[in-house]
Amino acid sequence: MTTIAEKIAKSLAVQPDEVAILALSSSSRQLHFLFPEKLTKVGALPLSSTTSLAARTMREGRAEMVNNFTTVRHAYVFEGVRLEGRSTGDMIQKIISAPIQAGGKAVGVIQVSRKAPNTRNAGPDFTQADVNKVVALSQALGKLIQHFPV
Repeated sequence: MTTIAEKIAKSLAVQPDEVAILALSSSSRQLHFLFPEKLTKVGALPLSSTTSLAARTMREGRAEMVNNFTTVRHAYVFEGVRLEGRSTGDMIQKIISAPIQAGGKAVGVIQVSRKAPNTRNAGPDFTQADVNKVVALSQALGKLIQHFPV
């Protein structure tokens, strides 16, 4: 997963830890992190969550771009996990979230973000072209993540 996340990050001009890949559990009730690796041990996101963008992406089956993520009500629990090379003030400022499809159904979620202490330092806004790129990448990921039991 690390190599895949690095390639995704490079194609969207973000850092590898700004890529998250989540897979649907075998019970179809939760999303589990496959990447970043440190988050695989932290817990799962219930699909019933009303504050999780990843859960909403999974339920609705559509991609979404938010360039002012700190103003949107969302679950902060996973942002609180300090990743290597990040300061504690770095929060997700901008994000693209897209379902990962395989066999005509959603099997996970990919999220690409820009983290920084504030929106001004987070880099350029994501564009519709970036969303289209993430959607294309998510289609390729579908076959791959089916081989990761969660």
